[in-house]
Amino acid sequence: MKRKIIELGRLLYQKDLTSATSGNISYRSGNKVYITATGTALGFLDENNIVEIDMEGKEFNSQEKASSEKFMHLAIYKIRKDIKAIIHCHAPFTTAFAACRKELSAPIIAENILYFGKIPVAEYGMPSSKKLTENTSKLFQEYDTVLMANHGIVVGGDDLMNAFFKLETAETYAKTYIYSKILNEQAFLSNQDIDDLYILKNKLHSK
Repeated sequence: MKRKIIELGRLLYQKDLTSATSGNISYRSGNKVYITATGTALGFLDENNIVEIDMEGKEFNSQEKASSEKFMHLAIYKIRKDIKAIIHCHAPFTTAFAACRKELSAPIIAENILYFGKIPVAEYGMPSSKKLTENTSKLFQEYDTVLMANHGIVVGGDDLMNAFFKLETAETYAKTYIYSKILNEQAFLSNQDIDDLYILKNKLHSK
């Protein structure tokens, strides 16, 4: 599992979804969580940078400290038993929305309906704080992808690649929205278009 987290970190870096030492990745296996160490660059991880913790945050046999935002990851895992992997990063386009405290909900492409419905913004909390943990994790009762005001984005999935695909899709959605605003010719999907997409989504999930 450590190797998969390392590979994902490099992929995030190659895709310009993370920079320097920002962001963190975790994976839950039973009552154990593998999470990146504090102050590490996701694009340049090694196995020593992956810390094993329990569901209360206790660290095991590690020379490095777990991410300072480990309690946010743990709170999400406790709320959502179906989530096995979490990515938090400062991807530039989605983080632009977070910096504006603006949710991603405009119906300009089918993907935001099929994948998200909307991507809400959690109220601001100091990085690594209890307030940040509470404000962000509670939105995972309803959503898999959440913007953190003036901070970044958090995505949960049933495995690492599923979380990555959601992150990449959200970033593309945000980029498309911004470019369409520059062109100043946004054309929103109609209510009927949206209803049809939800019908399609239900059919796809029922298979």
